[in-house]
Amino acid sequence: MLISTRPSELSAGLRHWRTRRRVSQLELAVRAGTTQRHVSFIESGRSVPGREMVIRLTESLQLPLRDRNALLLAGGYAPAYDETPYDDVGLGAIRTALTEILEGHRPYPAVVVDRRGDLVLANRAFHVLTAGSSDALLTAPINVPRLLLHPDGLAPRILNFPQWSWHVIDALTREALQNPAPESDALIEELTALVPPRPDLTPDHLGFAVPLRLRSAQGDLRLITTLTRFGTAVDVTVSELRMEAFLPADPSTAAALQRLDPV
Repeated sequence: MLISTRPSELSAGLRHWRTRRRVSQLELAVRAGTTQRHVSFIESGRSVPGREMVIRLTESLQLPLRDRNALLLAGGYAPAYDETPYDDVGLGAIRTALTEILEGHRPYPAVVVDRRGDLVLANRAFHVLTAGSSDALLTAPINVPRLLLHPDGLAPRILNFPQWSWHVIDALTREALQNPAPESDALIEELTALVPPRPDLTPDHLGFAVPLRLRSAQGDLRLITTLTRFGTAVDVTVSELRMEAFLPADPSTAAALQRLDPV
């Protein structure tokens, strides 16, 4: 359904995303199955692409579904992807699957968060791990990065806080570069003010591979994290969900987690 036509806004949006993704007009044309000339004409506003071409271009640029919808609207077309509330009956099967996955991770902590990092779902092991944090941080909406790095949250118990806090902030920054949003920038700024200066590199620096070393009632834990996304989601809400699991980095941590949350 054609709503309105604003090719200049669409042209600027496509050019912005292509530049951000560091893709040439020729490369984008090849990915989308069109010509460089056509892409050039679209970006200059000399050609107005059809709905299918907008979808192909935004898919080729690997845009988040929310931003694909925005560019479709900018071109005068209705959104292609639904945005269903998480608690809607239509996402019942997704909720059930996520609950079962998180339960299957016990006794290892695991969470599902939305694009803002706000908690959508957590297993009991995560709640056990975060027990003792301030009520303000544990009151919905619970922002997981804030809970981890806030002095009233887990920060005082993180033994390698300077290294791990910047590991979290750097991950958020990389995500914001790929999928920019004002709330992401605000969160990064907030968290940066909470952590110590970035530590100097040492001979044992492991780059992005920074285990979380956390003090617990059952001894010190060494945890590594995994991140999982829905790779083929066609709903905006589902596409923005991500699951993060905290896994033991050694046998003593595995045993301690089993004591903390007996299955």
